[in-house]
Amino acid sequence: MWNPSRREFLKSTMTTACSAGLGALNSTELFGDSGASANAPTAAMAASLPIKKGLVFDMLPANLSYIERMKLARDVGFEVVQAPTTPDEKEAEEIKKAADRANIRIDSVMNMDHWKYPLSSSDSAMVEKSLAGMRTSLHNAKLWGSDAVLLVPAVVNPQTSYRDAWSRSQTQIRKLVPLAEELRIVIAIEEVWNKFLLSPLEMSKYISEFQSPWIQAWFDVGNVVFYGYPQDWIRTLGKSIAKVHLKDFKRKKDGYEWVNLGDGDVDWEAVREALREIGYSGSAICELNGGDQAYLRDVTRRVDRLVLGKA
Repeated sequence: MWNPSRREFLKSTMTTACSAGLGALNSTELFGDSGASANAPTAAMAASLPIKKGLVFDMLPANLSYIERMKLARDVGFEVVQAPTTPDEKEAEEIKKAADRANIRIDSVMNMDHWKYPLSSSDSAMVEKSLAGMRTSLHNAKLWGSDAVLLVPAVVNPQTSYRDAWSRSQTQIRKLVPLAEELRIVIAIEEVWNKFLLSPLEMSKYISEFQSPWIQAWFDVGNVVFYGYPQDWIRTLGKSIAKVHLKDFKRKKDGYEWVNLGDGDVDWEAVREALREIGYSGSAICELNGGDQAYLRDVTRRVDRLVLGKA
């Protein structure tokens, strides 16, 4: 299971996810190099993609110790783990030792405070708490040998307009760039159901305005299915994609549900080809419900087949 606050936020914002427009952004500002041509050669179609399989730490059974969970992840076929922000230094060291002993890499950090304390808030105390949480996440990443921290940059709500969310969040994120550069950790901006960055063109523009290699994109395949096509997002964001989350989304007559990979509406063949076209070779981290060894082993096989293109 992924972070409950993420689950509840996605659920509560489902019906309004596509309400915002592109406003004053013009086509010259928005349309840029997508990182790959739609007509890229496909001679290497048969080869599997050089992507590392990963999972969020919360998918591993909570009744196991850190070392047992890390070993389980490795034993069922995962190569990397995404761990949550861990303010307690002793606990963070314990997580590091567990990963080292299991010979599995903590590839990235799931920042936690951006939901409760959004960077787009008009409350300076709330924003400072969010910045402090990101600084902790960046230091966690350095300790663990990770190269990216996931950040949800802003939340649009009745108190925060779309325009304010854009400008306020960029102002605050720029304060984090010097630390990210010093630690050599990418801040990866995720698109999610926060009524913000609802098109790949907007997201590309938002990231490019930082003019920093330390601000890139975290692309979630499942999050965009409600209002777009993952393969379109991948081609548009192109080389700015630092990391990828894997989820599947299924529409139903009475609503929707998050399902296992391959059981929903994602066109995985199209996603795989788009990742191939942009030359993506990072990690693809599953963000699904948790389960036992048999379940997790099945998830790795689904990643092999659907995402990596292995027989």
